[in-house]
Amino acid sequence: MEFCVEDSTDVHVLIEDHRIVFSCKNADGVELYNEIEFYAKVNSKDSQDKRSSRSITCFVRKWKEKVAWPRLTKEDIKLLKKVSTKRPPPAMDDLDFTTTVVSCCPAELQTEGSNGKKEVLSGFQVVLEDTVLFPEGGGQPDDRGTINDISVLRVTRRGEQADHFTQTPLDPGSQVLVRVDWERRFDHMQQHSGQHLITAVADHLFKLKTTSWELGRFRSAIELDTPSMTAEQVAAIEQSVNEKIRDRLPVNVRELSLDDPEVEQVSGRGLPDDHAGPIRVVSIEGVDSNMCCGTHVSNLSDLQVIKILGTEKGKKNRTNLIFLAGNRVLKWMERSHGTEKALTALLKCGAEDHVEAVKKLQNSTKILQKNNLNLLRDLAVHIAHSLRNSPDWGGVVVLHRKEGDSEFMNIIANEIGSEETLLFLTVGDEKGAGLFLLAGPPASVETLGPRVAEVLEGKGAGKKGRFQGKATKMSRRMEAQALLQDYISTQSAKE
Repeated sequence: MEFCVEDSTDVHVLIEDHRIVFSCKNADGVELYNEIEFYAKVNSKDSQDKRSSRSITCFVRKWKEKVAWPRLTKEDIKLLKKVSTKRPPPAMDDLDFTTTVVSCCPAELQTEGSNGKKEVLSGFQVVLEDTVLFPEGGGQPDDRGTINDISVLRVTRRGEQADHFTQTPLDPGSQVLVRVDWERRFDHMQQHSGQHLITAVADHLFKLKTTSWELGRFRSAIELDTPSMTAEQVAAIEQSVNEKIRDRLPVNVRELSLDDPEVEQVSGRGLPDDHAGPIRVVSIEGVDSNMCCGTHVSNLSDLQVIKILGTEKGKKNRTNLIFLAGNRVLKWMERSHGTEKALTALLKCGAEDHVEAVKKLQNSTKILQKNNLNLLRDLAVHIAHSLRNSPDWGGVVVLHRKEGDSEFMNIIANEIGSEETLLFLTVGDEKGAGLFLLAGPPASVETLGPRVAEVLEGKGAGKKGRFQGKATKMSRRMEAQALLQDYISTQSAKE
């Protein structure tokens, strides 16, 4: 809350943990002073709006009832609430916050469904007087939470305003309780503070500049302006950041005005075009100061540990440094240990022998695949000769096998080598997906190939008397066969 004092000079308001202290000088230059003690609990019968709308003297009276409060010592000092409807912003570590609904309008949200496909949800865009839910920005995803127990599915920034997407409307002007999903918030705090630390150390040790970063669902990536990194550089960065975590360095957040000279000395990648208000600076004591709008831990010890998983090739000849921080490291270790136990049971050997055991399996698999391929080729030749010498040869020749591939079908077609007969070959699950090949007179294949693909609900292409492709409905093979036989019958009748 903000206050002003009328008819006075040199006004000072000091807010401490247990009291507010007021001091000023009157028109005669006499220094005046008063203080108001805080009490532990706000009267639960008063709404947040009711409390914040009073002058400070009335407001603090309600912290404890039936207490005699001293009046100010001079009549010419009047504490008034500054003419403003906006309260100070909530602290980042507030998990519950009471505020007012400003507006609620119908809206749509594009999201990804459980099947990986994009879906459009109908709902409402809710604007609050203020919020504790962080909107997406600065490389950090948005918070999740509730407004009066209604789930907030997305929070986005629009200038100074945060838009909350819900699927239930809220009445403008109503008082609401906003709650933060703390597990998601703390995870983002750990990853974001971890990124600041890694960025600062990489710059300090090797002059590697961060160009961007991404806080992913399972892992995070820092894009560094270098084409490559050595294993020694990665190890040195990981060792240094974890030493600073063990040193329990404080992380401080402060605000600077746009015209503050210190702004020029603070690192950052610039401000959004629609930025308004003070600049937020996040500082790791003795390590780094950076402009940032995101949520952060208050001490590096809250990160617990950082694990750098390695590097990947990035865009524009840059390198992505992949890392985990805090609880994500513990979850990664749990998954890795579970995988190790499962492999130990499957491979019948200890973890130290897993790599060698897998190599042996790979070599055995290659030999088996080679032998299987040779057998399939021999089988294809045998089938081709059998079909060629069959008394039913002519018209349309059909063959389906569950096992096989494109090479298997092409060997059969090559061995038969006839342009007088339509050869329709299929491999795969009889009721599922598979492959098909149509061979025969070029003109006939060119006409029938696309039609066969359509019947099998697949796609294909062809040339020089062959058309092959993928089918999604092998169960319709008989329909395709009937199509071919009707075509042959029609052609025979014309002749």
